[in-house]
Amino acid sequence: MNKTPTSSLLSIGQLARQTGASVRSIRHYDDHRLLTSSRADNGYRYFQATAVVQVRQIQRMIAAGFTLADIKGFPDCMRLIEGAKACPETSAVQRERLAHIERQIEELERRRALLLETLQDGIAD
Repeated sequence: MNKTPTSSLLSIGQLARQTGASVRSIRHYDDHRLLTSSRADNGYRYFQATAVVQVRQIQRMIAAGFTLADIKGFPDCMRLIEGAKACPETSAVQRERLAHIERQIEELERRRALLLETLQDGIAD
């Protein structure tokens, strides 16, 4: 176990409060090695202050539709810089995700049109 002094580190609860992420989500990100924690003698996880930015970026990328596997493959320019929108290394993955979302939108629009047509056909004159 790491004997790092915890005074300069954030507990998982502190990290959760600062980011708005749940403790469970932070554990999940840490278990998937998207974050780096150290363990105190009591087994508690502690994080460097930079984890605040990392968690916010992870949440932002998840909200954009990326999986944890996608995010894990992203370079530091995406995972460590708050508000980072793109890096040359991530452009292809981002374009692929956008194309996927656009296909989903097209499918939903098709379903909507079919449902509207069905509803219109069911209205008595």
